[in-house]
Amino acid sequence: MRKVKLKDIPEQELQSPKGKFGRMTKNISIALGRHPDSLDLTKRHPFDLALVRIPKGKTLCPYHAHAAESELYLVVSGRGNVRDKDGIAEVGAGDAFFFQPGEAHQLSNAGDEDFVYYVIADNPRSGGTTGDSCYYPDSGKWAVTRDATEEVIVKGTETDYFDGEE
Repeated sequence: MRKVKLKDIPEQELQSPKGKFGRMTKNISIALGRHPDSLDLTKRHPFDLALVRIPKGKTLCPYHAHAAESELYLVVSGRGNVRDKDGIAEVGAGDAFFFQPGEAHQLSNAGDEDFVYYVIADNPRSGGTTGDSCYYPDSGKWAVTRDATEEVIVKGTETDYFDGEE
């Protein structure tokens, strides 16, 4: 058995250039020995677990849909707004919700204190060669994995399937 204390896991901060998007994340699975680049499930783990904290006035990230990842959320504290295809719903401590691949979603802080939750993902996109792609409906962008460690953001125009092939 591998054991860690949450207080001992460092938080990783992510903030957008203009400050609209921001979060602090404790990557619990990595602290428990997950190797994101490994194809060996005994080293990779079949799911990823993180503790996320969204500060007051911030949104986690742009509205997006994963191509291959399912995400289960368990709210610990605070209040959040969850946007999906049906609109915006408020969630709070004790609530749980789930998104399957292809279901666009976005989380933001809806209160005066940090919005804190656990997220469990079955196919973590941070996994490089086994990660999934992500579509951003508001901007028409895609995030795709270029290689095992690098992600590239692409925004293109619609074309014919055989364009450039013959």
